[in-house]
Parts: sequence; C-alpha cells; structure tokens
Amino acid sequence: MRIKIEHSTVYRFDTPVIYGLQQLRKTPKTSYNQSVVAWETRITGGRKEVVFDDHHHNVTELISFDPNVTELSVVSLGEVEITDNAGILGPHHGLTPLWLYTMGTPRTEIGQGTKALIKGMDAEPGIPELHALSDRIRTQVPYTLGASAPDWSAEDAIAAGQGVCQDHTHIMIACARALKLPARYASGYLMLNDTTAQDAMHAWAEVHVDGLGWVGFDVSNGVSPDTRYVRVATGLDYSDAAPISGTRIGGVNEELHVSIHVIQQ
Repeated sequence: MRIKIEHSTVYRFDTPVIYGLQQLRKTPKTSYNQSVVAWETRITGGRKEVVFDDHHHNVTELISFDPNVTELSVVSLGEVEITDNAGILGPHHGLTPLWLYTMGTPRTEIGQGTKALIKGMDAEPGIPELHALSDRIRTQVPYTLGASAPDWSAEDAIAAGQGVCQDHTHIMIACARALKLPARYASGYLMLNDTTAQDAMHAWAEVHVDGLGWVGFDVSNGVSPDTRYVRVATGLDYSDAAPISGTRIGGVNEELHVSIHVIQQ
C-alpha cells in the first residue's frame, strides 16, 4: 500500500524570536517493511542547518529560526510504500546495542502498577502472551482523548486509569522491560479508516522477541502495525522520538497549530 502524508506545524508568537533551534524527527526511512518513494521538508521563517541520523537511527533535521520572526512553518510531506509483515520487523540492526533497550527511563519506570500488570506472566513470554498483555493494558487504562499530561510516566497513567497512545506505549515498554525484554518507543503516522485529518502523530511499542526480532504492538488499537502504519522514529521513550523539540530566546506567548493528513495514494 502507498500512503501519502502531509504534516504541517506552525508556530506563532506575539513578539519576535531572537534566536531559536528546532530538532525535527518527522522523516520516515526506507527500512524493514517500508520504502520512502519521496519526502521533503518545506520551511518558512527559518532554514535547515543540518540533517543527520541520531543514535537511534532516526533522521533528524536541525532547523534555525530566521532573526526576529513571529511565525515559523514546517511542512513535511511525501509518499511511503508499505508491505504487510504482521508487525514483525526482524533482527536488530544498527550501532545501538540491543541491551540499551532494557534500560529504564523516568517515563518508563517500573513501579507497583507495572508489576501488577505482568503478575503471573511467563519469564519468557511469546507473541500470544504479549498480545494478552496489550489487551490488559488497554482494559485497565482505557484510551481517553486529552486525559493525560505530556510528561506522564507509565505509572502516572496506570494510577489515573486512563491515557492516550503515548501512555499505552510507555506502559507496554515498562512491562516488557520488567520481563527483561528489550523494548522501544515508535512514533509515526497511522492511516485511519474514518478520516484523513489528524492533529498528532501516533505511537506504539516494539518488543524484541527471541527468534523473531522486533515486533510491534499498538496497545491503543489492539493490533500489531500493518500496512496503515508508517514508522518514523524510535527511542527509549517519547523524548527520543518526539517529532519536534527545541529551544528559543524571545517569542512570547507561543501559539501552535498542527495539521496532519494521511491518505492512501
């Protein structure tokens, strides 16, 4: 399946930005089951300084603000061809060691909530057990739009009993790591069945399973990624895969507008 994507991010400020840098991870790569047919980043109010692959093998673009601008627009768009692999990505590759993905982070801390979710599970769970874990997470922490804060940890979402895809992903990662399985955060685009317009990227977990390699689990939708999913960035948690992060001097009262369109080409 070929998917067409347009992702627009616009910042507006009441006062000029004196200096600013933004780090973008919005560009998919040709890897595993996807092939990038075309992709470009259009910038108004700034310029692209450099493009590099970070230590998680993510395409990362460094964008600077033009001096004294009050609006910065970044539009990423292109087409990606996806083949179905039932969520199985295969062996780990790249320079980042596999053991790194067993390490905890503040957002994926292993607490009492995490331990309760994996209670009674086998020490070496297979695919059926991991899907059952995904279902358990979704049941105990129902998807609730706008229910969480951006800095919530897995334990925060479990305690609240509600969350969004970012929270589900952090919980799944924390549970997998508690079972001594490497796990990572994946962000990307998801083609929905009922609309082409979205206001945020999607997130899911990838767990490394002996004999299969990396396997994706979208807890929020109760499935493994299929041909509707475009992988963009991965990391230990959201902070490694955030689509945009950065800093600036000046630019009072930020106003942010995000628009994403994902359609079958």
